[in-house]
Amino acid sequence: MEALDAGAVRRWAAACVGALDAHREGIDRINVYPVADGDTGSNLLGTARAALEALLRAPAAERADAGAAFGVLATGALTGARGNSGVIASQVLRGMAEALREVPEVSGPDLRAALRRGAELARAAMAAPVPGTMVTVVTAAADATGGDGLHDVAAAALGAALVALERTPRQLGALADAGVVDAGGRGVVVLLEALLAVVEEREPDLSGVEVAERVDNPMFASREAGSDLYAYEVMYLLNGVPDEAAAALRDVLVGIGDSVSVVGDGAGLWTVHVHCNDIGAAVEAGVEVGRPRRIRVARFADAAPQAPARFERDRAVVAAVRGPGLAELLRAEGVAVLHVEAGTDPTPYELLQVITGTRAAHVAVLPGGSGLVDLADEAAIRAVAAGQDVVVVPCASPVQALAAVAVHDPRRRPAEDVVAMVEAATATRRGEVVVAAEDAITWVGRCRAQDVLALSDGEVVLVEPGPPHDAAVARAACAVVRRMLAAGGELVTAVLGRDAPGGLAEELGGFLRRESPQTELVVYRGEQVDSLLALGLE
Repeated sequence: MEALDAGAVRRWAAACVGALDAHREGIDRINVYPVADGDTGSNLLGTARAALEALLRAPAAERADAGAAFGVLATGALTGARGNSGVIASQVLRGMAEALREVPEVSGPDLRAALRRGAELARAAMAAPVPGTMVTVVTAAADATGGDGLHDVAAAALGAALVALERTPRQLGALADAGVVDAGGRGVVVLLEALLAVVEEREPDLSGVEVAERVDNPMFASREAGSDLYAYEVMYLLNGVPDEAAAALRDVLVGIGDSVSVVGDGAGLWTVHVHCNDIGAAVEAGVEVGRPRRIRVARFADAAPQAPARFERDRAVVAAVRGPGLAELLRAEGVAVLHVEAGTDPTPYELLQVITGTRAAHVAVLPGGSGLVDLADEAAIRAVAAGQDVVVVPCASPVQALAAVAVHDPRRRPAEDVVAMVEAATATRRGEVVVAAEDAITWVGRCRAQDVLALSDGEVVLVEPGPPHDAAVARAACAVVRRMLAAGGELVTAVLGRDAPGGLAEELGGFLRRESPQTELVVYRGEQVDSLLALGLE
């Protein structure tokens, strides 16, 4: 065959479906990267079927020549894409359709240009393409050199893909350890073998391929990419969305989960794909930019006998804190920590990733400050919706989080342990010394920017005129400790901020020796930036 006409394109689409159906189980079986027991063959087959169905249903006028037929195939693949491999395949077809627009018959040079454009879009669909995967094999096929005849180009593309596929174990250690080639790359080879068979006007060679019966459950999916911290795959279509909005949607979804792709057909139609725990958030993100349709949600079959259990331990404690010293202090106690960098506003999805990353069935979350309580509540709601047992221990200060950790005992039942932590946190009176950011009215009068404020249980009890020199900070610290001790107490915990004066711990120690010698003082360097000093009294 010297050129592909519309009929040949249709035969290739049908040959792809037949070949992928035959090879599906074998491709699924070798899917070991990045997570084993994937569904790459099934997803490629589902995508190819959607493309063929679109072509068969399209009016004759819309598939009259080869270029138009490729356009219909690309749209069908995009709307029916399944999984990461399906999204990549849809982008290969979209690139081919772009290169072949208004081309009535596809010659050798036309096919080479189409494959190269398809490879470009496949690479663009991945945030960070990894060598040794499906995109690597597609790129090798597109870069193949040879004669300009249609058969020469198709044969060269297949030959280069086969060589690239054989090299994938040398590029990915997981493939080498399992003794297999990349599953997505194997799928690319199957598609190119079908293309060469059409060009040679024969049926694809399926001798030796073991065809097995399989029933797909649309409520479950195997994971062919991404972290196994996420329980669901969410996909949907968006119409009429501009490129800028699609890019913004992609950024939002990256904060929700992984394996994110937002790919389009160049005319406002987009397929959205993400692995996540919060299905509602993934769909809501699409609602913000358009009207999602054909929403498909699948649960990864992590409960299947061959798949690892989602939860690997019974319980864990998670904390969100400001200050590297606090973070290290809590990590030393076995707590999983979200360290909130100075000047940043964390999202619930950042904390959610820490919660799910514990792989614990029961998680207690400690917000290390009043400004982090809403963050903890939102992240906990989303984790619970995804099937994890998460409880937020009410803490309005890092010293209350430390008190909760001090009584944590994994030998207790989860509910009893949470109760103990809640009691310890709420029984800890809290104080704070901060620098006023602006002029304001407090319970004890007016303060001006740079004044030093002493707070007890969240209320200002003293205003020391600024600037915040060492003596003013020491007076404020001693004043708030005196106020807290009025109700009694045995242990004062002091967490020094990044800008705390060098001799502040010694000043507090001397004050307690004079005023309350029976009270013990424990000092930590938290290096938090939102306060000069955080105090707790037990």
